[in-house]
Amino acid sequence: MLGFSKKLGLFSVLLAAPLLASAEEIGEVSTVFKWMGPNDKIVLEAFDDPKVEGITCYLSRAKTGGIKGGLGLAEDRSEASLACRQVGPISFKGEFKDGEEVFKERTSLVFKSMQVVRFFDRNRNVLIYLVYSDRVIEGSPHNGITAIPIMPWPTK
Repeated sequence: MLGFSKKLGLFSVLLAAPLLASAEEIGEVSTVFKWMGPNDKIVLEAFDDPKVEGITCYLSRAKTGGIKGGLGLAEDRSEASLACRQVGPISFKGEFKDGEEVFKERTSLVFKSMQVVRFFDRNRNVLIYLVYSDRVIEGSPHNGITAIPIMPWPTK
């Protein structure tokens, strides 16, 4: 059983961990037939910005199939597409900094991930989301952005 100080320390670590969105799979399409294991596909996912109420992002990304893909050992391609939209009144759930990670998904067994980060263009009152892939040794220049002007939301 954990003592009070260890519980407090664990609680502090959990509070310090970044708040990241989790994705909901919307759908998928097969792109390459594989004789063994699942097909290669494009997966469409949705996630809400954890710190900005009223924003939903849609991410499409490649998912490698085959035996390695089925076992979670394959490295997915770096290309992705991102579209974020205002789906309700926008409100901020606290302070955030430019370049803050809002979504991250592992795209290889260990060293590669796909991330979405948020920026705020204060001069134009616009939220900008950037999707890119990184790897410990060498990242990828493939990226995509979407921008959302913060506008009043109509009320009934």
